[in-house]
Amino acid sequence: MNTYQAKIGYARTSTTDQNLDAQIAALKAAGCGMVRTEQKSGTSLEGRPELKTILDFIHPGETLVVTRIDRLARSLSDLQAIVTHLKSKGAHLAATEQPVDTSTATGKAFFDMLGVFAEFETNLRRERQAEGIASAKERGAYRGRKPKIDLEAIQAKLIEGCSPTAIAREMGISRGTVYKAKAQMTLDHNSNGAAAS
Repeated sequence: MNTYQAKIGYARTSTTDQNLDAQIAALKAAGCGMVRTEQKSGTSLEGRPELKTILDFIHPGETLVVTRIDRLARSLSDLQAIVTHLKSKGAHLAATEQPVDTSTATGKAFFDMLGVFAEFETNLRRERQAEGIASAKERGAYRGRKPKIDLEAIQAKLIEGCSPTAIAREMGISRGTVYKAKAQMTLDHNSNGAAAS
């Protein structure tokens, strides 16, 4: 771990029920002169002002220190974005409980591989999605986009005397849609009546 420059600690828990004390103690023991904390979900980089402050103001040669990488990010793409940003500012990343330190040649090589893994993860997700759609099509279960609402079918049921609630339940639509179809029937009826007179 980089021992010659300032270290800035970042501790995070997902909820306010969880305790930050163990992380803070570990970061201070690792030599962090400042530790910023927040209790926010790690699934996104959005809505984490303490992390943003560190990333905005970290200086060349400084190291962002976490206890574990999952305190920083929960996806390869987010982690890659953070590391790329730190690299652009001449800063480093290290973890106290994992062999992660971008101030070393091995650490740099490891994080250069993150781009490859992130792309691989994206491609796998696309493949699984395509395979799922193909499989659903074979079973006849894939419908694609929902078809447009059949106003004529709704109106036919209204003429038969079905209630809007029953129609909505049977057709899997909202009662508001049924009432719109009913209003359209009234408009059509009135306009036809006016045309006949």
